[in-house]
Amino acid sequence: MHKIRAFVMMTVVLATSCSSPVWAKSTASEINRRPIIGVNVDVDGDKPRLFKVSAKYINAIKESGAIPLLLPPMNAEQLRQVLHGLDGVLMVGGADYPPDLYQQKTEPTTSLMDEERWRFDILLAKTVVEETEMPFLGICAGCQALNISQGGSLIQDIPTKLPEMKVAHASKDGWQTGFNVHEVTFEKGTKLKEIYKVDALSVPTSHHQCVEKLGKDLRVAARTADGLTEAVEMPGKRFVFGVQWHPERDFSANNKLFQNLVESAGAFMQRRHH
Repeated sequence: MHKIRAFVMMTVVLATSCSSPVWAKSTASEINRRPIIGVNVDVDGDKPRLFKVSAKYINAIKESGAIPLLLPPMNAEQLRQVLHGLDGVLMVGGADYPPDLYQQKTEPTTSLMDEERWRFDILLAKTVVEETEMPFLGICAGCQALNISQGGSLIQDIPTKLPEMKVAHASKDGWQTGFNVHEVTFEKGTKLKEIYKVDALSVPTSHHQCVEKLGKDLRVAARTADGLTEAVEMPGKRFVFGVQWHPERDFSANNKLFQNLVESAGAFMQRRHH
C-alpha cells in the first residue's frame, strides 16, 4: 500500500511540475501530509478521444488543501489498485446516465454520456461507497451516479415530467447551454446543514434530471422550494454526499463543503496509516 501511495505521489509531482510549480516546490514530507482526492473525468470525442475536467473542480480541491488526481476510465481490478493510493473521491458533473441502469426506458429528452465514462462512474461510485470507508462527494451528475449505484432512480426530465414545477434548474435556453441560480433549503438534522450552518443557500445549477427514488442508505439533505431533491447524504459519521448544484462554481459560498471533504480525507488517511 505504501509503495502504491508513493507511486501516486511521484506521478502527481511529475505531472504537475511542468504546468503547476506549486506542488513541485513542496517537500516530500509536506506532500505526505496532504490527502489525495481522485477526480473522474469526462470523455469527449473520438478523433482524438479526450479525457477532460473543468479546472474549477481541480482548483476547489487545491484551494482546500488537498492534491487532485485525475481518474480516467479503468476496469475494476485497476480501480481497486488505484484506490489504495487515494484518500477520497470527487465525482463531477456531465450528461445523462442510461435510464436502463434504473429500470426505465430512455426518453427523447435524455442526452446520454459516453459509454466508457458512465460504466466507470457507476463502478467508481459503487466500489468507493460499498467497499471502502473513504469520503465521497458527487456533484450534479455525480450526485445522480451515487444514487443510481445504490439502487435509486431519477426523474429523466424535470420540465416534461413535472411541468408544474416553478423553480428553474438551468438557464432559460436549457441545461446544456448555461446555469441558473436558485435557493436550496437544508433538511433539519442533516449533516449537510451542519456543514453549511445555514437554513438555505442560493446555488448555481444546471440540470434537467434529479433524484426520484432514493438509493440504499441515502436520505434527502436539501430541497428546492418546489420540493425536488437537491442533495442526498449517507447518515452516520462517514462523509458521503451528493449535491445537484455546482459548488465549484461558487467556491466562496461552498468552501465549507470542500474543506469538509478534504478534512474527512485527511482523517481517513491517518486512520489507514496508523
